[in-house]
Amino acid sequence: MGSLFSAKNKEVFSTPISMNNPVTVQVLGICSALAVTSKLEPAIVMGLSVTIITAFSNVVISLIRKTIPNRIRIIVQLVVVAALVTIVSEVLKAFAYDVSVQLSVYVGLIITNCILMGRLEAFAMANGPWESCLDGLGNGLGYAKILIIVAFIRELLGSGTLLGYNILNYDAIKEAGYVNNGLMLMPPMALIIVACLIWYQRAKHPELQEKE
Repeated sequence: MGSLFSAKNKEVFSTPISMNNPVTVQVLGICSALAVTSKLEPAIVMGLSVTIITAFSNVVISLIRKTIPNRIRIIVQLVVVAALVTIVSEVLKAFAYDVSVQLSVYVGLIITNCILMGRLEAFAMANGPWESCLDGLGNGLGYAKILIIVAFIRELLGSGTLLGYNILNYDAIKEAGYVNNGLMLMPPMALIIVACLIWYQRAKHPELQEKE
């Protein structure tokens, strides 16, 4: 049991959530960060979906990695991810149809998510199932964390709500001069917020800055 939660495994899990975040450090998965973060609910669902798919696909590929011919490894990885994405998509349609409609084609596009394919190729093909599961969970949660932060800011300042509940749309607040910022609901603002998060993380951790 001790080896399962060794310092190395803890680092594999925690590093992608903070110091090597797939969005703010590796700059991957930006497209969905722009597209699904105008509201908090679809951002949470998208983040959880990617986390589940990344973890399970890492485990599957890790289990069969020694039997996959090198020439078709990418095809095998895509088939595994596509199967998991299909399952998640059908579950969302069955139990969270409204969110599924909001996410539209972006659930299907998880198949081509750079984070998933990168972790399968760089980690799962070279490590055991437990380590691969932790790596998938860490990268998925790191991705979800950024989506949730961006969606929180955009929905709160753009619509004055959070998860559909009214937060800022009260007469007293409006009389004080506050007006919802419609620009926050446009995709360019998601990019600007992500850029601010990248700036904050690199300012806080100078070792992440590129050396000239």
